[in-house]
Amino acid sequence: GRSAGVIARRKGVITMGIVNDVLDDGLGGLSHNVITGKLEDLINWSRSRSSWPASFGLACCAIEMMATGGAHYDISRFGMEVFRASPRQADIMIVAGRVSQKMAPVLRQVYDQMMEPKWVISMGVCASSGGMFNNYAIVQGVDQVVPIDVYAPGCPPTPETLIHAIETLHGLIETDQILKRREETGAGANVHVEYIEPGMSATPVLLGAKK
Repeated sequence: GRSAGVIARRKGVITMGIVNDVLDDGLGGLSHNVITGKLEDLINWSRSRSSWPASFGLACCAIEMMATGGAHYDISRFGMEVFRASPRQADIMIVAGRVSQKMAPVLRQVYDQMMEPKWVISMGVCASSGGMFNNYAIVQGVDQVVPIDVYAPGCPPTPETLIHAIETLHGLIETDQILKRREETGAGANVHVEYIEPGMSATPVLLGAKK
């Protein structure tokens, strides 16, 4: 039975796990994988691992976004090293910095040119709420222009915080809840992540953790 298979493996006998499980328990022993998974789950899984960001650096937050793409943080681990200059080849917009009233229609045009499905991360307090620029020239929250899925706090957010926001978004993409909400209300997920101090803790790696 299964216990004998476990004992055999512990003794160093090389066995084929999936085959043995099926022989022991039939289809009940076949774990959930690409063979038994739903096509929808497979598509969402692939989307979360092939997301290309459209760089929209507007202020000092863009420096931290550039650092996130560098060798030290290496977001190529998540298949995101290619910041696309063309919105038609991107599916995640990272709004990094304050958005002026003159820039708002340009931002919306770039968003509209991105292919569906698409998601947006608001990086920093200036993009999220206007920050210290409480005046007529700055949009007091980029959610007035495009639907926001994840808010990354900080002035500016650390690369660790941005990676945390990206990983949170990847988890939401896997569950497919964002697209359902957008179809119903037209709004984003509006998820707020915590600020992570630079170098205070290990960069969280949650990619693939389905909640």
